Order: sequence, then structure tokens, then C-alpha cells
Amino acid sequence: MRVLVTGGAGFIGSQIVSAAARAGHEPVVLDALLPTAHAEPPAGLPASFVRADVRDPDALAHALRGVDAVCHQAAMVGLGKDFADTPAYVSCNDLGTAVLLSAMAAAGVRDLVLASSMVVYGEGRYTCPRHGAVRPGPRAVSDLDEGRFEPLCPSCGAELAPGLVGEYAPLDPRNVYAATKLQQEFLASAWARATGGRVIALRYHNVYGPGMPRDTPYAGVASFFRSALAAGRAPQVFEDGRQRRDFVHVRDVAGANAVALAAVRERGEGSVDAYNCGSGEPHTIGEMAAALAGAQGGPEPVVTGEYRLGDVRHVTADSSRLRAELGWKPEVGFAAGMREFARAGLRDG
Repeated sequence: MRVLVTGGAGFIGSQIVSAAARAGHEPVVLDALLPTAHAEPPAGLPASFVRADVRDPDALAHALRGVDAVCHQAAMVGLGKDFADTPAYVSCNDLGTAVLLSAMAAAGVRDLVLASSMVVYGEGRYTCPRHGAVRPGPRAVSDLDEGRFEPLCPSCGAELAPGLVGEYAPLDPRNVYAATKLQQEFLASAWARATGGRVIALRYHNVYGPGMPRDTPYAGVASFFRSALAAGRAPQVFEDGRQRRDFVHVRDVAGANAVALAAVRERGEGSVDAYNCGSGEPHTIGEMAAALAGAQGGPEPVVTGEYRLGDVRHVTADSSRLRAELGWKPEVGFAAGMREFARAGLRDG
């Protein structure tokens, strides 16, 4: 199968290209090589390479010739520097997806695997001892300023117990990046209905691993900590470090894309399915920083109490559907993955 991987020279995309090639597919990479992500495609990338922006319809028409399926990874990621980044996020993520889907419709390509994100849920799943499952609203700035980071029950103010969020949870993006990722899913759904296309959206959790970009405000927290340790600095952990996340290795995410590419072709016309893609091992951000520092022998993390307004407190995935329906399972555990990542090289942006 000939597969176009947009963003295929990036951190996750390049691993997907390698996984697709190992599965016997013929990958084609389209990547703009944006400086916030990388400067050059990885050496030895097993694919044809087209340097172009996903918003370029002519380049897409050329890249889609002979293609059977698309794996759409191209996007701006992270919270960015400030709200002034909003037009760039919307343009890259949503306009880019719209142009891609239009080109796919014209080329008759009907199978799409979409890189989505757990950020579409906003806060994760919480349980109140009195009211059961609840969804807290955005955290108040006054609470964050006072170091009160845990969301409380919106009905009685009781402390909440965080749990795993499933694919059918309400969608409630809390920042610009999250809003653009949800819009990508909506656009893909509209395309599938209009064309008879088939979509599998993989909602990635916190992806980490070798080849993450270093020292960029658009990278994830794992890259921030790893970059600090590489420079001999202590990782700076926001809030109290007890925020729960699911850190999933990039090779496992690539494997999830490989099984999704095989599965999407078997779906009915107009079908759209979303799957959480996490390791199944929730850990706190503080635990991740400590694991990296310990593995590298670097300075211990410093808990700063700072916060970012667009961050949520806890969000961890229930990835059981992906395992049960597509037969995927993560192979890299937290401890082994962090030891590898602590010593692996980072990519210069």
C-alpha cells in the first residue's frame, strides 16, 4: 500500500514512516520542515520526500498520485508562546487539514488515519464521593495563584478522584491547540460523510522518545525536562508536580498508526472512529521529571508552583478499545522508556 505521511519528517511522523516501511508499505513523506519542529529530514528516511506545506493544494495533488491512504501528522503542537500564535495554529492545523481533505476528495483517496490528541477532552474523568462522575469547569486564576491546583466538585466543593477518560467522554478543549485538534476531527468527519471516506483518529497522550525537538516553546514537557538536563540544569516542574498524565513512547504510537492503517481499509464507507492512544500507565509529571533526572544523573527537579493557564490538571487515557479492537498494545514501559530517553539525542529545531 502506498501511504502519504504528512509531517513524515517530524518526531512522530518519521517513526510512523519507518513502521509503515517495516509493514511492507511504500511511504511518501510530505513535510514543510518548519523550523519549530526540525531543520532537515532524518537521515535514512525510508520514503520518497516532498518538501511542501500541507496548505499547498498543487503539492498535495502531486504527492497524492498513486496513494492508497493518508496518515496525517502535520500540525503545530503544544501551547505555543502566547495567544498571538492562534492564527498560525488555526492555519497550520485546520486550514491545512481542510486543504488536505479537499485534495484527497479530488484524488479519490478515501482512507485516512488522523493524529488527534487527548487535549480534546479538556480535564479528564473525575468522581465525587457524593455526586459520582462530574466534570469540573476551568480552574480559577485566583485558585491557581494561591496554589490550589486540584479541581473540586462543581456541586458540593468536595475533593475529586481522577480516573481514566474513555472515547465517549464529552469533548471540551481548554486551549487553542486543543480547539484546533478537535476541529481536525470535525473536518475529517464531514469529509467522510461527503465522500464515503473512512477515518480512524488516534488521540495521542503525551508522546516522548528519541528525536524530540529540543529547546522550543512548541515541544512537550518531556522535551523541556530533557533539554534542561542536557544543559546541566534542573527540570522546572510547574504546579506541585502531581498532575497526572500518560507518557506513551513514540515507537508505540508509530505501531498504533501501523495497525490503524491496516484497519481503516476494512471499515464501512463514511465511518469515523476515534481511539485513545496511551500507555495505560498513568504517572505524575513530577515522577517523569525525577525518572529522567535519575537516569541521567542530573540535578533533581525543582517544583516551582508556576502554572500555564491553558493546562488541565489531570487527563489520562483509557486505551482499552484500541487494544481490543485493533490488537495494538504498547511495548515500552515507563521505566525503560525514560532510561532510554534520558540518554537519547534530541533534534535541533
